[in-house]
Amino acid sequence: MAWAPSYVTTVEMRAYLRILDTVDDAQIAVAVTTASRAVDKAAGRQFGAVDAAVTWTYTAQWIRPRGVWLVPVDDVATTTGMVVVVDGVTVTDYTLWPRQAVAKGKVWTCIVLGPTVTCTGAESGVEVTALWGWPTVPVAVKQATQLQASRFLARRDSPYGVAGSPADGSELRLLATVDPDVRVALGDYTRKWAVA
Repeated sequence: MAWAPSYVTTVEMRAYLRILDTVDDAQIAVAVTTASRAVDKAAGRQFGAVDAAVTWTYTAQWIRPRGVWLVPVDDVATTTGMVVVVDGVTVTDYTLWPRQAVAKGKVWTCIVLGPTVTCTGAESGVEVTALWGWPTVPVAVKQATQLQASRFLARRDSPYGVAGSPADGSELRLLATVDPDVRVALGDYTRKWAVA
């Protein structure tokens, strides 16, 4: 898998739409890619993975009520190849949070530095080397992508943003946001970067 891939294939999308021919495959592929990026934006994260460990830099935040240094990081689901360097020193006293995330089919989003780690916080970054991303695309994300892609494809037949017929009473103005059901499907997968 790649970072920020398309979350469904053209074949999966054709099956979802019950299309038997391949005539519209190019348009379907564009709609799937566009819908995948719309899902990323709505969820505040992407659901792919890097192919090899990469080092990214983050800033530790002092959480006074808990008395800990917290490092919000991009999504990660494995400790394989993980290296955490704080103020130029490799550390092993840390906990990935939420603790049971991976066991529940989710990912870790924070590193809580242990009490033995000396950290200057915002003055210097925390370098984390990891295999970033999700091991597989969650089913809800695939469903959300299919919903949004089908809407993008239907938009070809309503270039002015109105679907249906006023004469039949079925006129519907298309929203300038992701489909409401996409938001529902992404509910458990939406990331908020604020730290409490």
